[in-house]
Amino acid sequence: MNDNQVISLLTFTLIGMVVILSILVCVYIWLKIKTKRDEQVAKGIIKSNKKQQVEEKKEYNKQSIFKFMEFDSIRDNMIVQKDGKRFLMVIECQGINFDLMSGLEKNSVEQGFLQFLNTLRNPIQIYVQTRTVNLAGSINSYKDRVNNIAKQYRDKQIEYRNKVNSGKYTQEQLNREKYELTRQKNLYEYSVDIVNNTERLSLNKNILSKHYYIIVPQYVEDNPDAHYAKDEIANITFADLYTKAQTIINSLGVCGVTGKILDTVELSELLYVAYNRDESEMFNLRKALNAGFEDIYTTAPDVYEKRIKELDKKITEKARVKANKIAYEAIEETEKQRIAKQKENELDFLINQMVKAMIKENEKSLGKEVTDKAIELVDEESNKQNGGEKDEEKQKKTK
Repeated sequence: MNDNQVISLLTFTLIGMVVILSILVCVYIWLKIKTKRDEQVAKGIIKSNKKQQVEEKKEYNKQSIFKFMEFDSIRDNMIVQKDGKRFLMVIECQGINFDLMSGLEKNSVEQGFLQFLNTLRNPIQIYVQTRTVNLAGSINSYKDRVNNIAKQYRDKQIEYRNKVNSGKYTQEQLNREKYELTRQKNLYEYSVDIVNNTERLSLNKNILSKHYYIIVPQYVEDNPDAHYAKDEIANITFADLYTKAQTIINSLGVCGVTGKILDTVELSELLYVAYNRDESEMFNLRKALNAGFEDIYTTAPDVYEKRIKELDKKITEKARVKANKIAYEAIEETEKQRIAKQKENELDFLINQMVKAMIKENEKSLGKEVTDKAIELVDEESNKQNGGEKDEEKQKKTK
């Protein structure tokens, strides 16, 4: 083979290898694209399944809550549904702090809860309601109590000053009264601090509390005496529901969870908060019940009568403050007069005591004999002025 034939053979071989390599590259790229497509399809299926599961779960929760929320009326501590064919009784449970318990206590709670689940013979529903803590009622209650404590403290001050000015009580009795006055003052200051701290705490809008409920249902079809009248059916259903609820409460007591059956007003408040979550923070059910909206059109008090009542209240409050102020001033003035009168009556005695003190201060320069003689002369002169009585005896009579 000449050189040209060798070159031609090598050229064809190289061309064949390039073609094969190109085919392999194309196959690799196609496999890569197919793999990515399969992964995307698989991810899409998983996401669609998860989304479908979440939607199904959400739909189940909404439907379950709606079944609980839909009601016809509330009577005899029961929620009436489906035109008297279904009744609900609600148990409010007080939660326990499971994380703060020891291992043995946790084990006991778990065993108690397992026992509670094993004792269930009827379907129940667990409902958790989150509410914003409203401290307005507590603050108003605290303020009323603080006002009473402040009034007691003012009365105690007046009583203590009157006892001091009367001069009829011993120092020991006055010390006991002063101790009581100090205790009343500390109580007043402590109560004021509580009100201030509670008001600052109420400014935080993120204070939430969770309430836990167990709903116990009862269908009229489950009762063999369903042919009775509606009132009789309601009474029989109440007895059955009450028995079931008490059984559940006793079973939960093994776990350390206490519960109680909600009455009609508490059931109304529960549904009111559920339907009016935002409004309930500003205007709760008890205020709505006590508002008396029909009074706006029928027996609402006259605006001037309301103003007169407010003015009378303001006059009474200001008069009380002014009376206390004047009483304090009168007590202070009386005490000053008593001190001045006492000093006036004891003027000679105070002068003689001052003379003795001056003589004793100069004892070093005068000498002890001269000092004693001078003090003796002062005492003799004082006895003559008092008609033979000593200064100490006269002072006791003056007091």
